[in-house]
Amino acid sequence: MSGGRVEEDEERTRQRKLEEALEIKSLRRIVSAYLNYPEASEEDVKRYERSFNRLPPAHKALLSHFPLKFERLRRCISTNSYFIFNMLQAFEPPIDMSQDTDCCDDSCPDHAHDDQFCCRGEKNANDHLFSRESNVCACEPTSTSGRMCCLESKQTCCPEGAVDSPKASTINKEVENGVHHDPAHRNHDQHPEEKEVTDKHSGHCVSDCNGNDCSSSHEWLEPSLQMNVPLVDVDKVRCIIRNIVRDWATEGQKERDQCYKPILEELHSLFPDRKNESPPACLVPGAGLGRLALEISCLGFISQGNEFSYYMMICSSFILNHTQKVGEWTIYPWIHSNSNSLSDSDQLRPVSIPDIHPASSAGITEGFSMCGGDFVEVYSDPSQVGLWDAVVTCFFIDTAHNIIEYIEVISRILKDGGVWINLGPLLYHFADMYGQEDEMSIEPSLEDVKRIILHYGFVFEKERTVETTYTTNPKSMMQNRYYAAFWTMRKKSTTEDPTS
Repeated sequence: MSGGRVEEDEERTRQRKLEEALEIKSLRRIVSAYLNYPEASEEDVKRYERSFNRLPPAHKALLSHFPLKFERLRRCISTNSYFIFNMLQAFEPPIDMSQDTDCCDDSCPDHAHDDQFCCRGEKNANDHLFSRESNVCACEPTSTSGRMCCLESKQTCCPEGAVDSPKASTINKEVENGVHHDPAHRNHDQHPEEKEVTDKHSGHCVSDCNGNDCSSSHEWLEPSLQMNVPLVDVDKVRCIIRNIVRDWATEGQKERDQCYKPILEELHSLFPDRKNESPPACLVPGAGLGRLALEISCLGFISQGNEFSYYMMICSSFILNHTQKVGEWTIYPWIHSNSNSLSDSDQLRPVSIPDIHPASSAGITEGFSMCGGDFVEVYSDPSQVGLWDAVVTCFFIDTAHNIIEYIEVISRILKDGGVWINLGPLLYHFADMYGQEDEMSIEPSLEDVKRIILHYGFVFEKERTVETTYTTNPKSMMQNRYYAAFWTMRKKSTTEDPTS
């Protein structure tokens, strides 16, 4: 072997080790954000208490119920924490989390391979939350290299370097037993004050009000491997809790009807002949917590969701693979905002999840899968060219650094005559990233986007505007609404005149 070849191999090995170290560091940060949720939330409550205690006695008397509200908030936080820690216990990292990551400290900035994460909730439209991370679930690549790895031994996953044919990548119907709280021991109707599940010194889940233990036995959850993360990372956890409502709660049905129903109706109309022997294949980039991709599979499609965020993928994997009944878990998604509440009871109301049992006949089908990884990296693989009958994007295309690249990949992976259904705004996630000069962001208008789409061989079949919210508290005094672009495009056949 020549010296040049040896040097190339050594460089590849070094680069792979660096990528893995960055991957571990990124995943530790995300897990730490989840684990820091109780402590950060407790600090919020203490801040509320300090403000209340500064009031003059006469003003305190008018808000005499506040101390009780603060204690109720603590019980709600504990219940959310109980769900989070059970979720983390069910998570099997695709990489060895105990490895040393010192090799990446000087080679790359701390945020170098974190992916973007945007909370579109009830904040100002320009108030974005960002992180970067990699991904996990039924089929997962690492964020840095696009490599595939499998979380669940019972699940089919994709090989390194490419995504399997959509007809081969499936998520198993069976539910892993693993670490799980017995739902028969939990009363969802009990008052929030009746629960206490966190050790306030360690921040780790100890037990619920019935003494059911949920302390972690996973080595990668050891305190020595935890990181101090900025509060903005914990805020992403709160966004995930609200996203759970959107995808997996009865309370989120209105938003699902606004966003998912038009897409599902369009797919049903465009593919009336969905034979079991050869069902059409549909890709859902930016699948989030997986509900839309699951609903598409229930229509009789081969459906693969693709997601880049570990925050999302850890949660979706838990709901899809480990929930055992409808309404098994209780969360309190609205407790972290004191603004625009009609009443304390609205703010502190519980939400039961999931609204369907994913492993039941109403849920996961043989044609459903979730694939983790950067959309452009994973689906630019040559094996993906002309593979998909349909691509569905919902609140996704504005997550790009370069939206043209997204459009180009969608055109490439669709079959001739395949359809692209889109619903969403253009709230570009990397816009207004002041102080980060290297953060690329291309932000064309909708008119420009449509012109670019036509350039890549699409023709418009349908187009309209859909009014919708996104992870909005339906009982809040403030309701942010999007007038989202909804379209159906068809990719021209290569035999067609591209100017027609």
